[in-house]
Amino acid sequence: MSGFRAFFDKLGKNKFYVMIFKNPFTYVTGAILLSIFQVVTLAVTGEPWGVSGTFANWGAWLYQLVGGNVDKWYYFSSEGAQATLARGFLDDPGTMRNLGIIFGALAATLLASQFKLKKIKSIRQVVAAVLGGLMMGYGARLAFGCNIGALFSGIASLSVSGWVYAIFLFVGAFVGSKLLAKFFM
Repeated sequence: MSGFRAFFDKLGKNKFYVMIFKNPFTYVTGAILLSIFQVVTLAVTGEPWGVSGTFANWGAWLYQLVGGNVDKWYYFSSEGAQATLARGFLDDPGTMRNLGIIFGALAATLLASQFKLKKIKSIRQVVAAVLGGLMMGYGARLAFGCNIGALFSGIASLSVSGWVYAIFLFVGAFVGSKLLAKFFM
């Protein structure tokens, strides 16, 4: 056990480990890395980067797992959507990206020693989180993408819709922060 402790103590003092895992990246570094990942994703999968559409597929797969059928639902009735659902959970590039984001964020948090369980302050905090999450999910489906698919991939694809999304994203963030401060803080 002491060998592991000595290894991690030594690792924690390594300047490259501290630079990569402990200290946050600058916004410029983050933007460059996101741009590189966007290009690699498009080159490898032939699709722009998206996140929320995959969550809709996860819901469909879960529904099918308990005996439901989504074949007649408008969202899943296209040939492409049917092919994605037929391919399955583990053979879906979007699933692999989303799982990579989830487990990568967990690994980064653990490596930076930033993982903390926080006490829920009030029921209002839970209500705000649930309402905010539901509204964001609903908005992402209405816009046919979240901030990654509709904004980031839209702008990278030189689409006007990405810029329109950006404007309304800022408006929504401003209004949402005012409501959050007034009613939930």
